[in-house]
Amino acid sequence: MRITDTITLEDWEITEQFVRSSGPGGQNVNKVSTAVELRFEAERSPHLPEPVKRRLRRLAGRRWTKDGAVVIFVEETRSQARNREIARERLAELVLAATVAPKPRRPTRPTHGSVERRIKGKKVRGEVKALRGKVEE
Repeated sequence: MRITDTITLEDWEITEQFVRSSGPGGQNVNKVSTAVELRFEAERSPHLPEPVKRRLRRLAGRRWTKDGAVVIFVEETRSQARNREIARERLAELVLAATVAPKPRRPTRPTHGSVERRIKGKKVRGEVKALRGKVEE
């Protein structure tokens, strides 16, 4: 499975298991295993650089297992083949997103004008609240 020019995932890194799907399908849902559980051994993959693995772990979230695998579960359609395609597409998108290094944040300070506007807004708000008191006679 080709992700970028430099990253290609081999077949031994990806395992697919087909299980019974919930949802629509009539009697078919009780007989045919159409849902796909795709498992990618990301931690053991020699094709992924270490920074990409770290970003992939963060992006995968709860789909990342303790043993370093990414598990993608798809049961959207009644077709096993289509669910398999969707799972592979999602894996490719996830790995592709992990290849993009985040832009470093450059700390900035608020402009003088924005600070003044903020303080002016706070004063106006304070005056409005001060006028809410009881009326003295």
